[in-house]
Amino acid sequence: MDLMQILALIIPAAIIAAAPLILTALGGLFSERSGVVNIGLEGLMVMGAFTAIIATLTLERSGVGALSPWLALLIAAVVGSIFSLFHAVASINFRADQVVSGVALNFLAVGLSVFLVRLIYGKGQTDFIQNRLNRIDIPFLSDIPIIGPLLFSRTYVTSFLAILLVFVVLYVVFYTPFGLRLRSVGEHPMAADTMGINVNKMRYVGVMLSGALGGLGGAVYAVTIAGNFSGGTIAGQGFMALAVLIFGKWNPLGVLGAALFFGLAQALSITGQQIPLFANIPSVFLLIAPYVLTILALAGFVGRADAPKAVGKPYVKGSR
Repeated sequence: MDLMQILALIIPAAIIAAAPLILTALGGLFSERSGVVNIGLEGLMVMGAFTAIIATLTLERSGVGALSPWLALLIAAVVGSIFSLFHAVASINFRADQVVSGVALNFLAVGLSVFLVRLIYGKGQTDFIQNRLNRIDIPFLSDIPIIGPLLFSRTYVTSFLAILLVFVVLYVVFYTPFGLRLRSVGEHPMAADTMGINVNKMRYVGVMLSGALGGLGGAVYAVTIAGNFSGGTIAGQGFMALAVLIFGKWNPLGVLGAALFFGLAQALSITGQQIPLFANIPSVFLLIAPYVLTILALAGFVGRADAPKAVGKPYVKGSR
């Protein structure tokens, strides 16, 4: 196996694995830029994956056909946004500990989704969807020498939509009035309040956008990689997305780079046995590699990452 064959095996897999992380981490960016810590990204991904599979199966039975997974992605984003209200109400209105609220959201998502799956299907997992999103070759771009086969062949449209969304979020957060207001309530909510910005409203918007994108991230994972849903479908990807957000220093471009890094680690864990260099490494080491790299990355970089100054601090009007 030559170098080009190895790269053609690893790089597309890395981009595919990175897409759910990008979407979920961008969701976390909106929440934490507004001042609300969101440990519940794992739970949001779980609800998104559960909703996407259930919606796709339901739509398939209704005769919708190939449009089923695309409609399911939209439904999952809406459900994720609504589900995030549990965290928003607890953190913003009741001023509960945001870390505890996020952890509770994770437990609620797993427990509720597994209960509903057993209630609906009488077993621990759903059926497999028939209309999964398929890999495609991007017209014209896939014909580019060297780059085409690596970046634009046998990939999912959702991967490129996730990358495109990075630049949309970059513009929204840093170059629009909405983004300025969002960042102001996460940095200095009292100053934002004196300027007439509704701090609680902006934080609600940030958390609900986090829910929508987190649900979308879980849905993309479900309809592209998993194909069905069980309690173990989302197994740590939400926490990895949180690591991506911190490693990316709460910046969309940083999120893109960090997600591709962790996506590469996941790709190696899946395809490593097919690469001569890693063929003799026990598979268990390859499987744990993404999580080990997550810990090492955070241990090396989290100290130099500056979080929004008011993140995790409930705002009481008139308080300093």
